[in-house]
Amino acid sequence: MAETELGAYLRARREQVAPSRIHLPVAGGYRRVPGLRREEVALLAGVSMDYYTRLEQGRERRPSAQVVDALAAALHLDEDARLHLFRLAGLSPRAHVAADGRVDPSLLELVDAWPNNPAIVYNRAYDVLAANAIADALFSGWPHSRNLLRAVFTDPAARTFYRDWPAVARNVVAGFRLGHGAAPHDPRVGQVLTELLDASPEFTELWSRHDARGKSLERKRFIHSDVGPLELTMQTFDVRSSPGQELVVYHAEPSTPSAEALALLGSLAATRRTSG
Repeated sequence: MAETELGAYLRARREQVAPSRIHLPVAGGYRRVPGLRREEVALLAGVSMDYYTRLEQGRERRPSAQVVDALAAALHLDEDARLHLFRLAGLSPRAHVAADGRVDPSLLELVDAWPNNPAIVYNRAYDVLAANAIADALFSGWPHSRNLLRAVFTDPAARTFYRDWPAVARNVVAGFRLGHGAAPHDPRVGQVLTELLDASPEFTELWSRHDARGKSLERKRFIHSDVGPLELTMQTFDVRSSPGQELVVYHAEPSTPSAEALALLGSLAATRRTSG
């Protein structure tokens, strides 16, 4: 029987938990995996070795909520990863229709009302559906693609633009994986996944890790061709009126070089909009 998404995820998580984090007797000898053994996860979760093996191999597909909760604890999953595990086990609702590609007009008005804060709205496929003028300026008018995944992995300039490209790459794939788990049959999500697996070995390697993690408060460091280095705080919000869409707003700490650079970027954006 073919391995399931659930089985692949359990295996990937198991292999990324260091044995030193687990307070239990560990058998000696050569370890074939860098993380936990199957029998160790089974012991921690309170299930039989045979049952856990069947879960990983796809021979058991419908564990109970109690078992999934125990596995999440045994694998030290955070809330996003735990939600993803419940979705894969069929214990949490998944979207049955493709996310709406339209942005609510009132949200567009709100985004445009922030002339000094780059703001974008994107969907589960990481297509940028809307951006205000300063966000367009931050991303230099999206010369390569308005899809954030393609911009990160297939635009050669991305490795200079994002000062912490490896961390950005890991985070964007983990966020995309979480969205894919919520709507695995969304045709646009599937299209972007296929494109990236074909186009980028780096994306393929990160996708194989099965990290699932939503965006939250974090800092992004950029090197912009017009204004130089920028360090911005990024806040992400779910768009409740359009499930699957997220709003991202950037801002700089006041009285810092980044705030000055962002103000200059806003002036350039306003000038270009007026001249355009």
